[in-house]
Amino acid sequence: MEKIPTIKEIAKRLKVNASTVSRALHGHPSIGLVTTMRVNKVANELNYERNQTAIFFKQRKTFTIGVVLPDFSDAFFSSALSGIEDYASKKNYNVFVGQSLENPDKEKSILDTMKNHRLDGIIISISKNTTDYEVFNQLKKYNIPVVFFDRIPDMEDIHYSACNLQSGMLQAVDCLVEKGHRNIGLINGPLHLGASKERLAAYNKGLNNYSIAINTQLIVSSDLSADQNYRAMRQLLSLKERPTAVIAFNDYVARDAMSLMKKNDLVVNRDISFISFANSPIWSFMDNSPMASIEQFPQKQGVKAAEILFELIAGRNEETSSAPAFNQVIFDSSMVSHHGKRI
Repeated sequence: MEKIPTIKEIAKRLKVNASTVSRALHGHPSIGLVTTMRVNKVANELNYERNQTAIFFKQRKTFTIGVVLPDFSDAFFSSALSGIEDYASKKNYNVFVGQSLENPDKEKSILDTMKNHRLDGIIISISKNTTDYEVFNQLKKYNIPVVFFDRIPDMEDIHYSACNLQSGMLQAVDCLVEKGHRNIGLINGPLHLGASKERLAAYNKGLNNYSIAINTQLIVSSDLSADQNYRAMRQLLSLKERPTAVIAFNDYVARDAMSLMKKNDLVVNRDISFISFANSPIWSFMDNSPMASIEQFPQKQGVKAAEILFELIAGRNEETSSAPAFNQVIFDSSMVSHHGKRI
């Protein structure tokens, strides 16, 4: 097996100290131009490659960030990832990516791996089933900054980029009421998710704005699996006074709910109108679409999360006597028709 060339071998060839070679390879001003040129010439002849691990260790950086997402196949998260990777590339950083598949144990395992590799920082959208946040406290102890986006844990003193779901939900309720709907159902997500709580609060506020009584039978929850989405919609369809409109937690929930309608010989947006969250590209491939979807700007969320993280990385080694400011950026969600036009 061919021997990997080292700094010592270059030094031996040139009859100089290894430290001189090292400084020359790094362009140190204490080394003259002639010596630097001679060192680089021999290094090229030997096909010498710098030991990046040693360089990273010296600089206390790996030039790699981690990104943990619930599901790569979800258009929302893939769009966010695209924004993060593009921003990281401009910073000459690599991106180490892991998907939790909505499994808290797998999520923790990925985060532990990133911690053990001392990545410079982590961006994460937590799984829908994550309720234990101790791993994030551990990352803080290791001085590894974490920025959350979209799915934010119920923790104090965290950095995040998110979307204000209230603005979009209120627009949805306004739109449906203006079209004559009073029996408006809500298929929400897991109750412990902050995003579910925010949707419910905004839904209640929207109905209250029109003095429409809250009917708890019209509010159902799903764990976001297809089976649970069908169950939730079946529950609404079984009501004596079924809803004339439904607001769904996201486009995938709406897709499953509308599929069940079709099986029951009901016409989407005629028998029951739909508005969903996320404004996914999937609707361009579907025969039936909701009348509108609420844009949550995943790429903007991803880019902003990356901006926050690199600010934290840049200031990580700076000594400060004051407590860190927690950067929390919120975009307003906005309702669009399924044709992509603002409503």
